[in-house]
Amino acid sequence: MPELPEVEHVVRGLRPHILNEHIVTIIFSDAVKAGKEQGKETIIKQVGLETFQSVLSNTVIDSIERRSKYIIFHLNKFQNEQKIYLVGHLGMSGAFFVRPSVKDIPIPNYRRHWHVQFELSNGQKMIYSDVRRFGEFKILDEDAYQTFYHTIAPEPFEEKALKHFLQQTKQKKFMNKPIKQVIMDHSVVSGCGNIYACEALYIARILPTHITHTLSVQEKKRLFLAIVDVLNKGIELGGSSISDYRNVEGESGTMQSKFNVYGLKRCNTCGSEISNIIIATRNTHYCEKCQK
Repeated sequence: MPELPEVEHVVRGLRPHILNEHIVTIIFSDAVKAGKEQGKETIIKQVGLETFQSVLSNTVIDSIERRSKYIIFHLNKFQNEQKIYLVGHLGMSGAFFVRPSVKDIPIPNYRRHWHVQFELSNGQKMIYSDVRRFGEFKILDEDAYQTFYHTIAPEPFEEKALKHFLQQTKQKKFMNKPIKQVIMDHSVVSGCGNIYACEALYIARILPTHITHTLSVQEKKRLFLAIVDVLNKGIELGGSSISDYRNVEGESGTMQSKFNVYGLKRCNTCGSEISNIIIATRNTHYCEKCQK
């Protein structure tokens, strides 16, 4: 699943192509249409397809930002200056491409599995493809957007993020959970998912199984700084492409070449066999010798 570094690169890649453009109309794949007809929330959540089209058509894309693992399009409706927020999530295998048509998507699998086309005023199409169809789009008004925005922890690079992290880990609902599970909760840390959680715990030399309340303040600080470090490195290296992730240009990231434990058989430091257990339904990789 794309995490903060991957989503950051998608947002950076979209900006030059879509800012200040108008969404003229929207086209859906047969799979999305069929899902809606069967009463499923296939990619387009909480509204019907016609409503989705009517609300977003004739809007201007004022800005685009990342919040945790979400992509937020700030839109304005021509007629009434109404502010609209389109919130997208890439799910397990979502990707955006800006091309004249679907046939111009450079990767065959994403070409076959396109699901939403946003036709833009510059003649391009912002195309959302998703092989597994776990991604989503939601339309939020101002009140819903503010609620959504403030349920997420501060971005990890903000000065207040460490204090927030320390406060959250003292809450009763987190104190008795494994620390790996806690740092993947976006109300505790913004944008840290399974891969970067494993890598951060390794850098901090902390076992993912440790119950949160047993960690000292110094250990928690060390862990948080490790999270920031691996997320920054992920951004620097274009994200991690384990299987499906591609940026807007169809390129893979290279962070996976720098992993210390995730997906590896042996530890890069001591050579010990990497352990693999399930924590909160996610595969967790760690070194029993290097992490305590």
